Amino acid sequence: MHTFKDALSSFPRIATIAWPIILSNITVPLLGLVDTAVVGHLEDSRYLAGVTLGAMLFSFLYWGFGFLRMGTTGLTSQAMGREQHDSVRHLLGQSLIMAALIGVLLIALGDPLVALGLYLLDGSESASQLAQSYAAIRLLSAPAVLANYAILGWFLGQQNSRVTLALLLVNNGVNIVLDLVFVVGLEMTSDGVAWASVIADYSACGLGLWLCRRRLLCLGGRFVKARLLRLSAYAELFSVNGNLFVRTMGLLFAQAFFTAQGAAQGDTILAANAVLLQFIMLTSYALDGFANAAEALTGHAIGRRRFDQFATAVRGAALCSLVTAGVASLAFAFGGNALIALLTGLPEVRAAAADYMPWMVMMPLIAVWSYLLDGVFIGATAIREMRNSIFIGLIVYLPLWWLTQGLGNHGLWLAFMTFTAVRSAVLIGYYLRYRHSRWSDSSL
Repeated sequence: MHTFKDALSSFPRIATIAWPIILSNITVPLLGLVDTAVVGHLEDSRYLAGVTLGAMLFSFLYWGFGFLRMGTTGLTSQAMGREQHDSVRHLLGQSLIMAALIGVLLIALGDPLVALGLYLLDGSESASQLAQSYAAIRLLSAPAVLANYAILGWFLGQQNSRVTLALLLVNNGVNIVLDLVFVVGLEMTSDGVAWASVIADYSACGLGLWLCRRRLLCLGGRFVKARLLRLSAYAELFSVNGNLFVRTMGLLFAQAFFTAQGAAQGDTILAANAVLLQFIMLTSYALDGFANAAEALTGHAIGRRRFDQFATAVRGAALCSLVTAGVASLAFAFGGNALIALLTGLPEVRAAAADYMPWMVMMPLIAVWSYLLDGVFIGATAIREMRNSIFIGLIVYLPLWWLTQGLGNHGLWLAFMTFTAVRSAVLIGYYLRYRHSRWSDSSL
């Protein structure tokens, strides 16, 4: 009862941090719908294919550098807990410098990276040519996109998630308006969509930097050149971000492998899996919000060495996450076929997706722990454990897929589900060991 009351007591703070993130996540598909609607009404379908290929390429490319958001959040939240405002300030400067350098490097290496990505995506020749033109423009926004990651992580580490909502609303709003201006008004094609994205990214970055300046004035003090320019000052940031990068590459591989093996079974199975993966994405919108709240609150508690507060934050985030996962599982169990019908009108795809719906009913209850504990471990900057959970999961995932190929797509879902379950189990084991080895408070 005491544990349950503790979890409930943390709910208001968790909800305050989580709701802007959940709301901002929900706005993400809107931009994709507008891009599709605008380009989809052009006279040639190859423009839509080119934008789709290019957008997919950049989703993977930029997601690989998501460590700039996650690593900054964990370190900033701990510095806030220790009330080391000087460290908070310099974490922003260091993260922005890293974002700028990586962004410029991506632009410099753009041609071979885009060529490799389009080769792996294996689109048609005409679509790939348009995607290459689209990508050459989109690459110009790399410094702004990565700077936005750092800014979001910095503010989230200070338990201010409203900035996430503000930046995403500006980014998506500018993007949507310019899509209409460039493509509908000025009669541009896929290049117009690319330029709209670039301008939107820099607009959001400009707002983010202005908000950072306001916050820095509140923190007081000033930047010390040595802490921004001396390589040794980046040691902790490099360590955290390096492990996060490796972890993200492993996760990207697991998801790309799933998509590739589904595609190998034919277009109907590929389409059915794509529909079901949308259900996972919908669930992740809410679970990410609670995981991000856990990042900020657990990191702050560790910085203060208040492990009672750490435990309360974990319990509160767990309660919110489990309720959300349970609701999602019930929704898929009783309304799954109706949801499938909303996403596709193709009878064969509907039938195939319905066959694999039981996997969706189980997925939220299994995946919830990996979402939650990723957030907890980011707050604790225990990134090696997160990295290890991915690769231990892959050690099980790939052999199990090979052994169950005779089951077709059910075997593929079984392997992917097992990968998720192993990740969750490993993270739970690490959490229990971490809790008892580092902290003397047995109530954790």
